[in-house]
Amino acid sequence: MVWIPGGSFVMGSDQHYPEEAPSHRMQVDGFWMDRAPVTNAQFKKFVKASGHVTVAERPPDATLYPDADAEQLQPASIVFVAPPGPSRQGNHYSWWQYIAGADWRHPEGPGSSIRGREQHPVVHIAWDDAAAYASWIGKQLPSEIEWERAAWGGREGCEFAWGDALHPRGVPMANTFQGDFPHHNSRLDGYERTSPVGAFPANGYGLLDMIGNVWEWTASWYGPHNAEPSGCCSAADDAGREASIDKHSQHGASPRKVVKGGSYLCAPSYCQRYRPAARMAQGIDTSTGHMGFRCVVRADGTAQADP
Repeated sequence: MVWIPGGSFVMGSDQHYPEEAPSHRMQVDGFWMDRAPVTNAQFKKFVKASGHVTVAERPPDATLYPDADAEQLQPASIVFVAPPGPSRQGNHYSWWQYIAGADWRHPEGPGSSIRGREQHPVVHIAWDDAAAYASWIGKQLPSEIEWERAAWGGREGCEFAWGDALHPRGVPMANTFQGDFPHHNSRLDGYERTSPVGAFPANGYGLLDMIGNVWEWTASWYGPHNAEPSGCCSAADDAGREASIDKHSQHGASPRKVVKGGSYLCAPSYCQRYRPAARMAQGIDTSTGHMGFRCVVRADGTAQADP
């Protein structure tokens, strides 16, 4: 783990998506954070030791979906499948598919595996799965404030965690999407999907993959800084956009936590969330092929209250 010093920093941004605004100065105590997202190898040890069955591996509760056909109520998760050609970017259903049998062991669905991807971030992780792992290993999930403090790596006042250029001197600094989203990834950074942790430079605190590769769960319930999100990267969050949903007020949608960091699917033409200030709301019962996590340990050993 890496020590993240306490102090104040400017959280959020007034220059991008409305859910990031307003920018505001925050104070945070020092804490330890995992140097990298939890990998397939690490998660496999957890499952072997605990017997944990992930949300994606469980059949949906039929009482929650009374109108669903029986064949639809089988273990499944959400997978990115590139369409054959240009697609209207407002219709994310043209590239997200709910695939039976997709889970952390089978990232693209039946027939796929994590063989050779042991050091890649584990994906298809719902919030309960991340929390269960953290509890098992004696850690916690970071709050949104802690995560953003760590992602900046000691920098402030720049666009990205590494400076103001997305690709300084033409060099990709994180695993994101290059090319024509969603149908053509040019793989300038060398990767079509996830990359092994450490494939890109660490930030100023020595943390790997804080930006890109996979979105990361936080412990914080989603509450807008100033406005509801103009979402682009979640396939299953539309129902929650109609109202502000937090842990005290549910309006017929899954409660949502904040996710941070962007993923290998963030592209300049579509989802510019490969920045520390970026944030999204994600339903806690949702797992996808670009959702992972990492853990923290606080100096006093206690969990921080959610903001």
